[in-house]
This record gives sequence, C-alpha cells and structure tokens, in this order.
Amino acid sequence: MKLKTNKAILSRLKITGKGKLIRRATNQSHFNAKDSGNKGRLKHRNALIKKSDKKLFKQYLPYA
Repeated sequence: MKLKTNKAILSRLKITGKGKLIRRATNQSHFNAKDSGNKGRLKHRNALIKKSDKKLFKQYLPYA
C-alpha cells in the first residue's frame, strides 16, 4: 500500500537536489516596521532544517 505525503508539511518545505530541507525564516509576517534594516533583511533568508529534526519531517514525506 502506498504511503500518503503530508501536504501541510510539504507546502512549508522545499527539498533541494541533495535532499536537504529548507523552510521559511520565522517572524516575517507582520510587526516588521519597528525592526532595523539589518534585522528585516535577515528575516527574508531561508533556513535549513536541523539534522536532528530532518528524520521527523522525512517520515511525513515518504517520497521526497
């Protein structure tokens, strides 16, 4: 029987060619006007999922 991919998790992650998981940086959505320019720019970077958490996410993404 085929396993189902968790679409909620898949929509929040991008899988690179080498199998790394990339997520969006946190605290980007609102209340950004008070932040300094440098802090604002840092929020628009992508972040890698830690190796310790990768195993957890991979079980919900069986074919990724």
